[in-house]
Amino acid sequence: MTCVFHTYHPIIPFAFIACALALSMGCMHPVYVAFSLAGALACSAVCRGGRATLLSLRWVIPLCLIVAAANPFFVASGSTELFRIGSRAVYAEAVIYGLCSGGMFAAVFLWFASYSACLDSQRTMMLFGRLLPVVTLMVSQVLRLVPQFVSRGRAVLAVQNAASAATAQTKREKAAARLRVVNVLMGWGMEDSLERSDAMRARGYNCGAKRTSYRRFRIGRADVCVLVCLFVLVVASVACAMVELSGYAFYPTMKAIGPWWHFAPYALLMLFPVALSTLDWWRWRSCR
Repeated sequence: MTCVFHTYHPIIPFAFIACALALSMGCMHPVYVAFSLAGALACSAVCRGGRATLLSLRWVIPLCLIVAAANPFFVASGSTELFRIGSRAVYAEAVIYGLCSGGMFAAVFLWFASYSACLDSQRTMMLFGRLLPVVTLMVSQVLRLVPQFVSRGRAVLAVQNAASAATAQTKREKAAARLRVVNVLMGWGMEDSLERSDAMRARGYNCGAKRTSYRRFRIGRADVCVLVCLFVLVVASVACAMVELSGYAFYPTMKAIGPWWHFAPYALLMLFPVALSTLDWWRWRSCR
């Protein structure tokens, strides 16, 4: 599956995900959190695929439920009492605040997952290789090393399970087998780090010369139109969010939600990847 943002300049997915992340973390509101989570799932489905997004739901839903269940025990505040556990009262406002907190954390994690799918190491180096060469190299290496460590761990575990003499039987042996896999991965990673440092030094990295990229990305008219639309949606979303959040509070009583047009720009912003994917699909259909 090809990510829809790969047909545009790398500044577009970076600007969109950066704005989506900032708004998702700054708008602590039930409607905004719901739109953030829905937009993060939609962007993940468009950029990473439906299967990877469905697999992400295995930890997204438990995260929201765990935070929602834990928050009333730390914050005993509100006006709508649901039930009591001993002397501890559980309020609806605390539960809703916990759901919003869990949804915000899940949306942020999904945005970062979409970032790794939209901007690979080559595009990241192109954007920030000249301005922040060390930080860019670290980010690009992390984007590559995390899936590499996961695949290597599976390979080591498969080899270990294939040997009948090393197959874990008891829980203690299984725990020891997992620690053995971690030990192998740590040694493997340290060897690779030495090889990578020698390779970067041999390529003249950090020698003072201006960095170049393997591929040149040029901003075309389509990129400019998309950036203008994104800028308008972001400005409208920020303006409406400031108005809506200025008078909203969870405790002691949840305030009334404002009119629907306060959330319309943000909803359109969260559907931005879906709109680009639909436009791309329509172009392919019209060319046939």
